[in-house]
Amino acid sequence: MDIKAIEQRLKQKRDELLHRAERLHRDVHHREEPVEKDFAEQAVELENLEVLLELDRETRAELQNVLEALARIDEDEYGACRVCGEDIEPARLEALPYVQTCVRCAEAAEKQP
Repeated sequence: MDIKAIEQRLKQKRDELLHRAERLHRDVHHREEPVEKDFAEQAVELENLEVLLELDRETRAELQNVLEALARIDEDEYGACRVCGEDIEPARLEALPYVQTCVRCAEAAEKQP
């Protein structure tokens, strides 16, 4: 497994997510248009705001995962499952370079209520 290549991908993903989070923040918090007087239009704007807020939440969660993966690389702990300590499958890391658990532990966690 090429840790340097994965680290580079994670850094690119970090930069992309930071840019996306900045744009979403700007869209949510720096609205310059006056509030629409029409009730139906206000409802649509509220729905749009809810979508933007959910996108912001998801972006920040993914960014946190990427930052944690970069920290694990720095600490020479990258690729080890956070639950069982076994190596995470290389194909899994290739697909999701910020994943923290092996398939077995991830599946066990999904089965828990």
